[in-house]
Amino acid sequence: MDTMALGDMEITRVVELPSHGSARGTIFPDVPVAHWRAYEDWLAPTFLDPAADQVRTMSQTWLIRGGGRTILIDTGIGNDRDRPATPSFHHLRTPYLDELAAAGVRPPDVDTVICTHVHGDHVGWNTRLTDDGEWRPTFPHARYVISRADFDYWNPANGHRTRSGPQMAAVFEDSIVPVHRAGQTVLWEGDRYDAGAGLRVEPAPGHTPGSCVVWLRSGTDLAVFAGDLLHSPLQIAEPDDCPVFDEDEPRARDSRRRVLGEAADRGALLFPAHFPGPGAAEVRRAGDRFAVSAWAAWRTGPGTDGD
Repeated sequence: MDTMALGDMEITRVVELPSHGSARGTIFPDVPVAHWRAYEDWLAPTFLDPAADQVRTMSQTWLIRGGGRTILIDTGIGNDRDRPATPSFHHLRTPYLDELAAAGVRPPDVDTVICTHVHGDHVGWNTRLTDDGEWRPTFPHARYVISRADFDYWNPANGHRTRSGPQMAAVFEDSIVPVHRAGQTVLWEGDRYDAGAGLRVEPAPGHTPGSCVVWLRSGTDLAVFAGDLLHSPLQIAEPDDCPVFDEDEPRARDSRRRVLGEAADRGALLFPAHFPGPGAAEVRRAGDRFAVSAWAAWRTGPGTDGD
């Protein structure tokens, strides 16, 4: 299990799916091959497999503990989901809850879940399928913090035309509706939401209308959990490069540049959702782009995949 201290708080990486490759041309269809080749010397092999022409990513969530609080940022894909349009998410059976248990956390221990956005690989473990065939909240004592903009956008009753298409209807019905029906959602809006324990949620729209980042300050230390603001470290060096998943590419570019700039200027450790290997980075400005100053240093114990 990978952990680190940030001030008085502890951050643990909980892996749902280990590092795997996806076709570069499928994930980043509009990004010139020359961009990948220009940075191949440090992207490969952890983030890029040039021989297979694949981008390497992983599915992970962030567990934050301290001050009597137990908080999850995003909840991954989840088990037993009907996702035929996304075969890698379809009827998974992963030991995610066992990984949480290995970190010393049971579902009733979690008091807050912050969803950086409503996509199927970020809200899946919001719920689990019970023996009676119903989807129920996985974390019975948690408040689920979800942006009102995403809640409204992905609600199929509102009829929005989305880049992700109708497949998101199932995500909303099995991963959002049950926690909302249980009265456990906090639908925030405006320019920030204070989640306590030094955590502040701020809008970073573009990937989805309600995409957000989560800033954590503890003492003099600062981190930002960036969700899907970035899918590859290539986007640190080339922040205008967008994956196929961004609903609004111009707004995503603006949000990416703004948050990267703030992280660089404020000395924040950056935690994107899908980086394998070190998973998090310190960044600095490099002209009108950015660069990695240092990768995260984890305390690695039993249970790590060594990636």
